[in-house]
Amino acid sequence: MLLKYIIYLFLIISFAELNLAHSSDNIPNIIGTWTGENKTISEQRGLRTWEKKVEIIEQDGRRFKGTFSYTDGTKNFFGVIHPDNQTITWVASNSRGYNLGKLLSKNRLSACYVESGIDATAGCADLVRK
Repeated sequence: MLLKYIIYLFLIISFAELNLAHSSDNIPNIIGTWTGENKTISEQRGLRTWEKKVEIIEQDGRRFKGTFSYTDGTKNFFGVIHPDNQTITWVASNSRGYNLGKLLSKNRLSACYVESGIDATAGCADLVRK
């Protein structure tokens, strides 16, 4: 009976290690120019819709950096791809909020920005890589 549980535990651990190795081998390449419609809501500006452009200029494994353009200019950002190889988070040093993204396919990304406080804003963009 004990041998059965040891074998079962060994198989579970081996399968988990295989899945971790497999997921790290499949880190998506997200370098490129991503554009799409961004829809936001805030108390100060109300409902807005505008064209968003995100450029991922460098990637090293799960880490990346880039720039994005918006009505007030351009911001630099850096971020990470989560171990599920679909979820993405990025931040800018001159911003109070952060972006949560999800790769919907190889060339399609959902990117949502949230910020709390006096300038509270929430919005999502459906981006396509050119």
